[in-house]
Amino acid sequence: MLENSPALIIARLTFHEAARRRILVLGLLLGLAFLALFALGLYFLQRDLMASQPGVGNPLITGQIYDFFTMAALYVVNFLIIMMAALISVDTLSGEVASGTIQTLVTKPLRRWQIVLGKWLGFTTMLILYLVLMAGGVLLIVRALTGHTTSNTGSGLGLMALEGALVLSLSILGGTRLSTLANGVLVFGLYGLAFVGGWVEQIGAIVRNETVVDIGIISSLIMPSEALWRLAAYQMQSPLIRDLGMSPFSALSVPSPAMVGYAALYIATALGLALVLFQRRDL
Repeated sequence: MLENSPALIIARLTFHEAARRRILVLGLLLGLAFLALFALGLYFLQRDLMASQPGVGNPLITGQIYDFFTMAALYVVNFLIIMMAALISVDTLSGEVASGTIQTLVTKPLRRWQIVLGKWLGFTTMLILYLVLMAGGVLLIVRALTGHTTSNTGSGLGLMALEGALVLSLSILGGTRLSTLANGVLVFGLYGLAFVGGWVEQIGAIVRNETVVDIGIISSLIMPSEALWRLAAYQMQSPLIRDLGMSPFSALSVPSPAMVGYAALYIATALGLALVLFQRRDL
C-alpha cells in the first residue's frame, strides 16, 4: 500500500528524527513567540492609529495600512521559511555519511533514491506545515484584530512554499557530495546572491538602466528564490506598498510568471541530480 512505501516510511522517520533533535519543538515555540509579538504590536498600533489619525476610519485607508503591516510580517515569515529549509536539511545526508549513521539505512532493503526522496518529502511536509502555522497565524491575527483580509494570499503563500522547496532541494543536492559546512556555504551563498541580485534589479528599475536589470535577472536564473518572493509580494501587496517604491516587500521590477515554471524545473532538476549522485556515492 502507498502508506507502506519506502519513501513514505523514510519521510515519517525524518519527522521522528526532527522531533528527537527538538527541531520541530524549537521551531514551533519560536513561531508562536513571533505571532504573539506581532499580535501585541498590531493591537497597540491599531489602537493608537484609530485614536490619533483623523480620516483613518476610511476603509480604503485602513485597508492599505493593514496590508502594509501584513506584508511586513509575511516578509519575516518568508525569511524564517528559508532559514528553516536550509537548517533542517543541511546535514541530513552529509552529516549522516560522515558519522556513519547512514549505514543503518543503506543496509536495509531500501534503494538509495528512496532514502533521498523520503527525506525530501518529510522536510517539504515540515516546511508546508510551518508555513501554514506562521503565515496562517499572521493572516488570522490581522483578521481578528482589524477585520481586514489581504487579497491573493492563496497564490502568494503557494509561491512562498515553492521558494522553501527550492532551497530545500538545493540543500539536499549539496549534501550528496559536500560536507555539512561546505553545503551550508553553498546554500546561503546562493541565497545571498539571489537576495543582492533582487535589489540590484530593483535599483535598475528605478534608474531605468536595462543592463543593471539584466544583471538582476541573471542572478534570478542562477537562484530564483528572491524572484519567487517578489512575485508573491506583488500579488499580495496593496497599491500603497507599490507606491512606496523599493522596499523588501514591494516589486518595481516584477518577475515574469514564467519564473514559476522555471523554479519548478529548478527543483525537479536539483532533486533528480540528488537522487543520481547519492546513488553513485561511495559510502
